[in-house]
Amino acid sequence: MSLAPAHRLDVALGERSYPIHIGPGLTARGDLIREHLAGRQVMIVTNTVVAPLYLEALKASLGDGLDIREVILEDGEQTKHMASIGLIWDALLEAGFNRRCTLIALGGGVIGDMTGFAAACYQRGAAFIQVPTTLLSQVDSSVGGKTGVNHPRGKNMLGAFWQPRLVLIDTSSLRTLPQRELSAGMAEVIKYGLLWDESFLSWLEDNMQALMALDETLLGEAIRRSCAIKADVVAQDETEQGVRALLNLGHTFGHAIETDQGYGVWLHGEAVGTGMLMAAELSARMGWLSSADVERIAKVIGKAGLPLQAPEDMGVEDFLRHMQLDKKNVDGRLRLILLERIGRAVITEEAPAGLLADMLEHWPRSSH
Repeated sequence: MSLAPAHRLDVALGERSYPIHIGPGLTARGDLIREHLAGRQVMIVTNTVVAPLYLEALKASLGDGLDIREVILEDGEQTKHMASIGLIWDALLEAGFNRRCTLIALGGGVIGDMTGFAAACYQRGAAFIQVPTTLLSQVDSSVGGKTGVNHPRGKNMLGAFWQPRLVLIDTSSLRTLPQRELSAGMAEVIKYGLLWDESFLSWLEDNMQALMALDETLLGEAIRRSCAIKADVVAQDETEQGVRALLNLGHTFGHAIETDQGYGVWLHGEAVGTGMLMAAELSARMGWLSSADVERIAKVIGKAGLPLQAPEDMGVEDFLRHMQLDKKNVDGRLRLILLERIGRAVITEEAPAGLLADMLEHWPRSSH
């Protein structure tokens, strides 16, 4: 008899609702996946780093009676473009897969976003399942149905909202995660405390050393609390017309860094970590946060091993040019996610341009 996952959450979206299972060893739980397959045809999409670690175990766990194929893409944010989507579609068509096929994303956020986008478009919509293997994808990108690819002029500019049928989070996969990737994922965990739940931020402050040392029980709890917040927000606002935009705290600054520096030079979470601190500083300059609040935020971001400074070769005009392409902007007005207080984020178009420019001008820079 199979043991139940350590945690189960549900994303409540009516007929598009789905479970999130969280626990150690879940890659071996093919029974949890099989009940969410649309049919016998299964295409596993992964990359050259993850495939040697988990692909065969996942295939074996699914059992007999399925037509299982795979696509193994190159690793890295720099592969998140339409050519990679084309490779997934090519594999589906060459295999003769129909619209009752299921795509399984086995990997980090890049694989999850691309697999979901490919599924959303294939024969006008195929089923897909998320099996995220990085902390960042487990707490953020695998939940909520945002899919897509980058464009040279902006991150995630091409995509679709397409919900998975299941998110299966195997916390054991974090044992093989490089420290830099763990830090990047922790940025998104910290984000939930900053924008939604100050008590969670306090918990993270108390436990950050153990979390970064891969305490599995604490990591499971951090992932559960992060996913619970995201599931609640997504259920309220699936297509980001309102409250879901708050989940982009730090992302307007962070996406600007990623786009300017070249995708993959800064990891997404590294850019978001710096971006959240920049948002906190601007919030303080608007009179919403105290200097002590900003110092507190800088300390927890630093304890997670994340950068606090911007790229040394990125000037004010570089930031503003990229920020103007942000998807949250409406009618050419820059919309930012700032903090009224720790635990409460707001969407605003009221940040004075001069205040923003001055903050960017005086922000410390360093090589990455």
